[in-house]
Amino acid sequence: MYTTYVTYALLVALLIWGGKFAGFKKGQFHEDSTSLDVTKSLRGFAALGVILHHISQEGAFQRAGGGWGHPGELSIFVNYGFKFVAIFFFCSGFGLIKSLMTKDNYLDGFLKKRVVKAILIPFYVNVILYAIWHIINGKKMPVAQWICNFLGLTMMNTYAWYPVVLILLYLAFYFIFKYIKNEKLRYVLMFLVIFLQGAYFCWNGHFAWWAKKGKNWWLIPGAMQNAKWWMQPSTIWFFGEWWVNSTIAFFVGMLFARFEQPITDWLKKGWWWKILVVAVIYYGFNALSGLAQWKLGYWSEYNRNGPGILNKFVCYLSQLPQITFYVILIFMIMMKYHVENPVSRFFGNLSLETYMMNLIALTVFRFLIYKNNQPLYKAGHYNLAIYEVAVIAGTILLAFVYKYLNKGAILLFDKVTTKKKPVQPVPLENENPVTPEDEGN
Repeated sequence: MYTTYVTYALLVALLIWGGKFAGFKKGQFHEDSTSLDVTKSLRGFAALGVILHHISQEGAFQRAGGGWGHPGELSIFVNYGFKFVAIFFFCSGFGLIKSLMTKDNYLDGFLKKRVVKAILIPFYVNVILYAIWHIINGKKMPVAQWICNFLGLTMMNTYAWYPVVLILLYLAFYFIFKYIKNEKLRYVLMFLVIFLQGAYFCWNGHFAWWAKKGKNWWLIPGAMQNAKWWMQPSTIWFFGEWWVNSTIAFFVGMLFARFEQPITDWLKKGWWWKILVVAVIYYGFNALSGLAQWKLGYWSEYNRNGPGILNKFVCYLSQLPQITFYVILIFMIMMKYHVENPVSRFFGNLSLETYMMNLIALTVFRFLIYKNNQPLYKAGHYNLAIYEVAVIAGTILLAFVYKYLNKGAILLFDKVTTKKKPVQPVPLENENPVTPEDEGN
């Protein structure tokens, strides 16, 4: 387990390096705990956490402890991914409301700047990159699947669900806050959008169970393998709880931004006992959510009782307060202690890029940890450590390439969509140019 111990030690060092503690005394708090620089570093830690989460989910890592049921390498990260993504969603919701409150006419040009240029163009650049990757690997897909993947209706990159959900939330924010004038109704509608996404997943499930007649048809030997491509897991939007189980943080971030001053003023009074209460509540909901997933489970399609929609819904409901108090706890801690260092800033500047390119790196280096589709273990699991380092390095390299291509695509988009101003004729040497202010005088 040396890979695990070294990784954990390095992460602890990163959480200490550049850390700033406001102090134990009453009234000693960081006033910049939600500043752009601090939250960017926080997103950097979350981005690194997502990479480690994906690595930890490899079968070779999960079985490294002696088989299923025993903690493997990096086991703490296996079920932690959605909490890292919750940080992204919180920061996004927080940033939208802060910008709306502080920038004049923020919604003017919002769709072009914040949706098309910031998310949609990078999403389709990623689609093209993964299409090239699949072609190089000789992956065979029906023509209809290629078309749907290129359109973004199905997943070329199974990790690309995050920008899809973010676009939907940004569109909801834009139309609700642009056309609804009642503030309370705005926030109620945003909550409903997020909640209905969760409810939709609970019905939709992990694959197209609803596409064939017959209860539990997918449990018939060979039925799932022979089902049409679009009925398979991780193809259609909202096939999986990871699409919805952290998005409530987006709404919490919006509320926190709207009422930041009164909230922080209240939290500062008796902060020590309040953070203890929040921590107890969070760990209580953490245990409740764990119990719900153990007893009922998101993957209820395999309980031989139909799609198990109610099971999923109960699990989803249990995670709403879990994530809510998780992000509250994180930002209460940051009122007293936050970290900024070169590593956190580096990953903060590449958070989307590393997230979107991670799957290729994970796939390329699997030869290090598998042989004949079975986990491969060298002495001391040193090959797992090499895999971890290779994936992180490969992800970073691919992220830079992806970021460069995104910049090029956005520049091309600007060039195509920006109207050129008519060129003013150059006045002759003894001719006075006429300005708009002069006309009519």
